Amino acid sequence: MRHSVSPVRVLSLALLATATVAATSGCSWFHKGARGDYALAPEARPLEVPPDLNLPDTSGAMKVPTLASTTQQQTNTPPSASANSGFTVPGERDEVFGKVGAALADIPGLTIASKAQMLGSYDVSYEGSSFLVRVVKVDAGSYVSAVDPRGMPATAAAPVAVITALKGKLGG
Repeated sequence: MRHSVSPVRVLSLALLATATVAATSGCSWFHKGARGDYALAPEARPLEVPPDLNLPDTSGAMKVPTLASTTQQQTNTPPSASANSGFTVPGERDEVFGKVGAALADIPGLTIASKAQMLGSYDVSYEGSSFLVRVVKVDAGSYVSAVDPRGMPATAAAPVAVITALKGKLGG
């Protein structure tokens, strides 16, 4: 007995082999190519940050102390030097600015180099140091302070003496 191979069987095996080779070899029909950002050169592609690296890990962070402990600590500490460089006066800023100008003119040895009512400041010289006397509106009225050329509260002897004299004259 002779087994004959039918032409349909041979043709179906040939088509199956061709389809398998085409699918596994990376035929251009099945390969779409790089698109979008992946088509760029590796150094030109945008960086991808993993989601867990967007925010810092705060699981081991220090806990913030309660507010009651900080107020107890503040009551035991002496007032800072910057506390001597300003005081609050009840009244509108423009009104207090005029009073400060009159009080500064009465201090012997003090020279007013310039004044700027829009900014609420006097540029003064006293005992060899130059600083600003500033008047700022606050909730309780106006805050009069001495400011050094860096914009920080003036804590030298001359500015503190001027602020003390102003405080005595304006009743702050």
